[in-house]
Amino acid sequence: MEKTGTEILINELIYHQYLMNNGTILRRFQELNPAEYIALHTVARIASEEDIYLGKTYLKDLADKMQLSIRHTSEIVGKLRDKGLVTWAHDGNGNDGTYVEITPTGEELLNSQDSQLRAYYERVIDKFGRENLISLLQLMKQLETVMSSELEQEDKPC
Repeated sequence: MEKTGTEILINELIYHQYLMNNGTILRRFQELNPAEYIALHTVARIASEEDIYLGKTYLKDLADKMQLSIRHTSEIVGKLRDKGLVTWAHDGNGNDGTYVEITPTGEELLNSQDSQLRAYYERVIDKFGRENLISLLQLMKQLETVMSSELEQEDKPC
């Protein structure tokens, strides 16, 4: 059975999403998986940018930024805590929210991971071209928007 042009595009899209999510990039991570890295990076960024929170990143804010459920975010934060990269505490009796703070060990690992990723991606950008990358990222954002919209339409009751 011969595939149509659309079927070929669909297969290529699925294949490239797989590669980006599970393939080559995973080799660039040291002691963290990509979700843990993003969570740790977000905790560090919020701590440095949001003076009002005094270095605290609330679990709800982290979940919102990562577009994950509180439960999934809690699992990631639990792993980071178990590795000694963050502390996890709560305000008051716990009803006012739980928060995460990056530890010195977490900052050190994050800096090391950032250096490795920066070196790799600087080479990629240099070879691929800055303008090409910007165009590609803009197109990917448009594609993500269309895909999300289609998923939302599928989830709506008829």
